[in-house]
Formats: sequence, structure tokens, C-alpha cells
Amino acid sequence: MPTAISHQPAIRCRGVTKDYGTGNALVRALRGVDLELWPGELSLLVGPSGCGKTTLLSVIAGILDQSEGDVAVLGTDLGRLSNRQKVRFRGRHIGFVFQQFNLLPALSAVENVSVPLVLQGYRKRAAMARAEQVLKSMGMGDRLASLPGKLSGGQQQRVAIARALVHEPQVVVCDEPTSALDAKTGHVIMRLLRNVAMERERAVIVVTHDARVFEFGDRIARMEDGQIVEIQQQTPARGDEPATLTMKTA
Repeated sequence: MPTAISHQPAIRCRGVTKDYGTGNALVRALRGVDLELWPGELSLLVGPSGCGKTTLLSVIAGILDQSEGDVAVLGTDLGRLSNRQKVRFRGRHIGFVFQQFNLLPALSAVENVSVPLVLQGYRKRAAMARAEQVLKSMGMGDRLASLPGKLSGGQQQRVAIARALVHEPQVVVCDEPTSALDAKTGHVIMRLLRNVAMERERAVIVVTHDARVFEFGDRIARMEDGQIVEIQQQTPARGDEPATLTMKTA
């Protein structure tokens, strides 16, 4: 049973495939993926390079269209949405955290975090006030006016996470959020993401190669050759305690 208090998954994939090219040049990146991810959990997508993790994350986020199968996010069938509707859906319900932070170098921390709200039509003052609130909640209240170049890697990733959360999404997708960080800072970021999931019953999905952070996941979906080959559910690490595996299914 999921650890989240919910009666339906935040993400449900059924028979999802993704093809690139045609004929002899056809490459099948996803091969019939079945997956359920739940609100209130931090879920990890793990596996070797080229196995389809980032492709699956992009399909879940509505950035790529699947070739076959069904993808439902928060009960919405993404296959039934137009491109414009998908953009609107992402802007309202999904937050993105990237490996390289993707902060605008000429903007301060608070200005970077306010960008998603400004793009949605918020007045600048309201957007900045909300961005300041989110950054302060992450312990960045003393770095609001700092440019990205004046921040450490961990601080930049906190700003990137704040930017992903400023519009209060119900799903947060993260592509290798700790790969540019040292082990200690990576653990801090993963604990922060766990709190993000638990705080408001968000579904947080992390693609990672970083085995150092596996212990922080509620659910670990292992991929090989475009398929989910194993799903583990565990009691994640808290403080200095190790994770405890509670269920394992193939």
C-alpha cells in the first residue's frame, strides 16, 4: 500500500511506449511502461544511462508525447490535451528541477524564483512577495538579493527548488538534482525534497544515477532498456538512520 493518504495515484502510466525515427532508424526508448506514483511520496527513477529514465520523466511531465499507451497525471489524461492545454497544465500543476539549475545569471535569487509567476501574469510585486516567502522557508532569507554566481551549488539548487514550488504545483519532477553536488550537500537537497513531498501531499519524482541518495526514496523504480524491471518500496532514511526496505516487487 502507498504511504500517502490518497485513494488514487498522482501519476499512472499504462503500456507507455516512445519511439524515435521510423523504419530501420526506429529507436524504441520506452517499451510498455506500467507505473503508479503516489502523492506524499518521493519516487526515484534509476537505471543505467540510456535506459529511458529522462524520456519517461518528459512523458510524465507532458513535454514529450508517448507513442502508445496512456498517461494520467492528477487524474488528467495527457493524451487528450492539446499542446496549448498541456502548457497550461504544466504551468499550473508541475514544477521542474534541473541538473544544471538553469538560473538566469543577471537576476537575483528572489527574481529567479518569481519568474514562473510573472509568466503566468502575476503583478511583479505579488510575484516577488511569494518568491521571498518560499525562499525564506528554505533557509535562504539572507540570500534573496544574491546573484546565482555568488551562491554555492547547494544554494543554487535551493533557489531552483523554490522556483519549482513557487506556483504550488502538485507534482515536482527532478532530473539529476544532486549530480553536480558533493555527497553532504546532495543529502541536504534530498531531505528538502522529501519534505516537499510530505508537506502538502505532493508527488516528487527524481531521475538519478546517484546511488548515494537512493536511501531517501519512498519508492524506487528501476529501469532497463525502456522498461520498469523492478519496483521497491521502502521506509526512507530520516536523519542518520538508514532506509529500511519494506516491499519489493518485480
